[in-house]
Amino acid sequence: MSVIGNYIKEERKKAGLTQEEFAIRSGLGLRFVRELEQGKETVRLDKVNQALAMFGKEAVPGQKED
Repeated sequence: MSVIGNYIKEERKKAGLTQEEFAIRSGLGLRFVRELEQGKETVRLDKVNQALAMFGKEAVPGQKED
């Protein structure tokens, strides 16, 4: 999850958004955004996709990276 969390954090910062602003705009809770960016392993995929949708992206099943 850290790859996705890092991606969201970088894109959020590029967009000039605080975590709170991003949470509001994406319709997610601030706690979720913080945990996602910190790489929490147990997050809901639907909410991850809700966050990724802000940048035109989506998480899909695929090969696990080593």
